[in-house]
Amino acid sequence: MRRIILICLVSLFAFPFHTMAKVVKEEKNVYSFEMMEADLTRLQQTLPIEVHSIGKSEKGRDIWAVKLGKGKKSILLVGAHHGREWLTTHLLVKMLEQYGMAYEKGKQFGGYSTKLLDEISIWFIPMINPDGVSIQQGNLSCFSHYEKIVTWQRNNYSIDWSRWKANAKGIDLNRQYPAGWDEVKTDISKPFYQFYKGKKPFEAVEVQVLAKFTKHIEPLIAVSYHTSGREIFWHYHNKQEHMARDYELAKKTAELTGYKLSKPEKHAVGSGFTDWFITEFERPAMTVELSYLVEETNPPLSVFPEEWKRNRLVGMMLVKEAVSGIK
Repeated sequence: MRRIILICLVSLFAFPFHTMAKVVKEEKNVYSFEMMEADLTRLQQTLPIEVHSIGKSEKGRDIWAVKLGKGKKSILLVGAHHGREWLTTHLLVKMLEQYGMAYEKGKQFGGYSTKLLDEISIWFIPMINPDGVSIQQGNLSCFSHYEKIVTWQRNNYSIDWSRWKANAKGIDLNRQYPAGWDEVKTDISKPFYQFYKGKKPFEAVEVQVLAKFTKHIEPLIAVSYHTSGREIFWHYHNKQEHMARDYELAKKTAELTGYKLSKPEKHAVGSGFTDWFITEFERPAMTVELSYLVEETNPPLSVFPEEWKRNRLVGMMLVKEAVSGIK
């Protein structure tokens, strides 16, 4: 009987899912995984960059990392840990393009010498959660009919995908890191569209890929871009001897962006990428939230010009700070 019910459900929802996916592909108000790949292919043909697939997502999509600069040491900028945060991908790809064009021509960018990239490179990972982004945009084309039903259940039986944060298995990637994972308390005990931390740290393949790559390049600074709230989080059990250094870097980022600088919480709960980075490498890291607060959805693409204006110099500023002596 259960099998018959599932077959009926699959038949019932197969057509709506297919139709919605087709509509989303025609939608102009998103920045998708496919659009990112097309942009990276185009930029690879015109700019002095290295483009690498550093692993695969749960559904087999490439996780792309792009290096700009000749420096053996680097900083790392990561976007789209969450499905509904694809605006961060758009920002990082534009940052890559604008910095790359200036670097190729030997020009300054916003008063910063791009020759600094000969000493410290920038690694961009524009979209660490490509499956989650695709789901959030209504593209479930890589799922079987049965998987569509399971995903629909994880979306609390709604076909409004705009609030989706998790990866394809219903795991919230930014609750997957070991720093503070045990202390994270949640009512979500199984795969869901948000907040499910998994059965153990590093369970999600996307997080495994990012952690392995981060350990490989050992960046001097890491930034994880999210949305929303226009706020910067920089503190998680930072050692006392690093407090002034890390605060000053966060303060400079806040001054550039006009974002609120979050006050350290005495009993902060971690499990995010930057929490892990701070404790693992004892180097500065920030979680930067783009856009005004939008609650459980993506910020509109119309906010992008404002967020680009606020963040356009962040990468080069961090490179200059790294050159100045962050070790």
